[in-house]
Amino acid sequence: MTCVFVQIRCRPGTAYRVADDITLREIHSELYSTSGEYDLLMKLYIPEGADVGRFINENLLDIDGIERTLTTLTFKAF
Repeated sequence: MTCVFVQIRCRPGTAYRVADDITLREIHSELYSTSGEYDLLMKLYIPEGADVGRFINENLLDIDGIERTLTTLTFKAF
């Protein structure tokens, strides 16, 4: 599995609803509200061999209220 972090910017007033929708999909390992440019930070594991972009597009980006995302791929845990 590939660990990725996705920062999520939501339309104003939708962060908690977006977080609830993500939680119902059970695709994340951890999900946090954050301060700064993005509203949520999600840690998830992409199944081995799956296309990261396609997985995120099909499982996350159709949630109403998501305005923008920033995905960080990981390589090695220390």
